[in-house]
Amino acid sequence: MRNGRTVLLSYRPTVLLFPVPQLLQNHPQRVDLLAVRRPVAGALRRDGPVVVLGRLADTLEARKRADPRTSYVAKLYQKGLDAILKKVAEEAAETIMAAKDGERDKVIYETADLWFHTLVLLAQQGIRPDEVLDELARREGMSGLVEKASRKDET
Repeated sequence: MRNGRTVLLSYRPTVLLFPVPQLLQNHPQRVDLLAVRRPVAGALRRDGPVVVLGRLADTLEARKRADPRTSYVAKLYQKGLDAILKKVAEEAAETIMAAKDGERDKVIYETADLWFHTLVLLAQQGIRPDEVLDELARREGMSGLVEKASRKDET
C-alpha cells in the first residue's frame, strides 16, 4: 500500500504483506527491516527490474528539459557527451576497484552508479533500455564464442 503502513516482504515462493504495527508487535526484532536503506535479497521491492528501468528512462528523458541549476542529470546533458562518457568510465573504474576489494555491498552500490550513468548515456543517445534488453534477449542461449564470431562476419 502507498500509505506507508504496509511492508512488502518477499519470500520464496510467495509475497507476504504485513501491516507495520502488527509486524512490530509480533516481531520486534524485525524493526531493522524498516531502517534498511537498500532492499536486501528483494525485501521491500514492489517492481521488477524492467519496470524500474522504464520508469528511470522516463525520468532521464524528462531531465532533458530540466534546469541544469537544479538537476544533476540536466547538468550532465548540458555538459555534453564527453562529460557523460567520463562519468561512465569513472563509475566503471569504481566498480572494478570495489570488486577487487571483494566488498559485495560496494560492488552493488558502484554497479548501481555505473548502470545509472549508462542509462544517462543511453538517454542522451536516444536509446531506451528496452532496446538493450532486446539485444540481450537475442543473445540469450547463444554461446559467447558463437556471438563473438558472428560479429567478425559483420565487419
